[in-house]
Amino acid sequence: MKAFIETLKNIYKIEELRSRIIYTFFILLIYRLGSHIVLPTVDPNLLDIQTQGVLGILDMFSGGAFARASVFALGIMPYISASIVVQLLGIAVPYFQRLQKEGESGRRRINQITRYLTILILLIQAPSYLSIIPANAWVPSLDPVWRMFFSVTILTSGTMFIMWLGERITDKGIGNGISLIIMIGIIARFPFSLLTELTSRLEKSGGGLVMFLVEIVFLFLVFVISILLVQGTRRIPVQYAKRIVGNKQYGGVRQYIPLKVNAAGVMPIIFAQAIVMLPLTFAQKAAMSENASGFIAAFANPTGFWYNFTSALLIVLFTYFYTAITINPTQMAEDMKKNGGFIPGIKPGRKTAEFLDTIMSRITLPGSLFLAVVAILPAFAMMAKISTGFAYFYGGTSLLIMVGVILDTLQQIESHLLMRHYDGLMKSGRIKGRAGGVASAI
Repeated sequence: MKAFIETLKNIYKIEELRSRIIYTFFILLIYRLGSHIVLPTVDPNLLDIQTQGVLGILDMFSGGAFARASVFALGIMPYISASIVVQLLGIAVPYFQRLQKEGESGRRRINQITRYLTILILLIQAPSYLSIIPANAWVPSLDPVWRMFFSVTILTSGTMFIMWLGERITDKGIGNGISLIIMIGIIARFPFSLLTELTSRLEKSGGGLVMFLVEIVFLFLVFVISILLVQGTRRIPVQYAKRIVGNKQYGGVRQYIPLKVNAAGVMPIIFAQAIVMLPLTFAQKAAMSENASGFIAAFANPTGFWYNFTSALLIVLFTYFYTAITINPTQMAEDMKKNGGFIPGIKPGRKTAEFLDTIMSRITLPGSLFLAVVAILPAFAMMAKISTGFAYFYGGTSLLIMVGVILDTLQQIESHLLMRHYDGLMKSGRIKGRAGGVASAI
């Protein structure tokens, strides 16, 4: 505890780091205040938006702004969707591949295309969102056409403003602006969900408090497993040949290539949920009818076997797919050979590429299985009679986003401290060493 307090003092001593942290908190405060501003065309006293299933997930990502019909109701997810589309286009479309290789100018052009695509997605999503607002919640004095126009404009502007806030955090704050905004929206729902779960347990007679404490312990264990999943790496040793240039010697040192167990991050879960949620919406409507088949009724249940089995299978497949398109062993082997590096015991070139591909295949399988288990943990939590809002924190996209962003933010602060010869917040060497040791055993 004493070392932690001393680290906080060191953070305060560094003027640049202190200013960046204060600036980040100020921007996040603006975002949270804006999420409570209701659309001017909606009467908040009559508002009652049901947030079950996929709507509950969207509400959690927006920090409750979705259910409040806030000006930030659509959150940052349209921008994330546009970024994913552009990223996939960079794999299949030669024009985007050229932009990725053009450096800073190409990056600016890609960002511009992403913004335009975000606006297009917003113009589609905003009317869909407005359609779920109860009819009696609208201000009756406005013409419906103008009311729709103003509401769509405000929702679109709200998401674009959130994008601007995220960019300000990235430029002048502690970095990862978009990720921090998503994380803050998720964390904002945690105290309410925790209080709801505690209240429901205390209302039940016979060991309700004990069960709540057991849930907290299990949630802590899930966080620990998620940290191992995010931080776990397999280190591949690389030896560089000695080179003498003038009177100086270069190379001759051993370095390591850190291959992550979960190189795909949270993207496979996002892809799988996007595919599963679309038929689930139609399945839920069909399940309400008397003629619904047994399979559709079972698939419409988020805690059912078919829904979770399909999600887990898609996550495993997408993990392999996303890892294959983001990590190129052939390119890594070529770059290593050009720089005079080689893996001890492995011939440079094709043999090195095959070796790296084999290692990635071996560590991706357990990584994808762990990711699938973490993704379906909320279903098991709901089956254990845990409230839906609190169950979402036991796994899935929300948990991995929180763990990943928190660790990345701590490492950003750590780098500022280490540059000025201060001890960091986290013993990153020991944490990474332990996680890497687990991965090396695979």
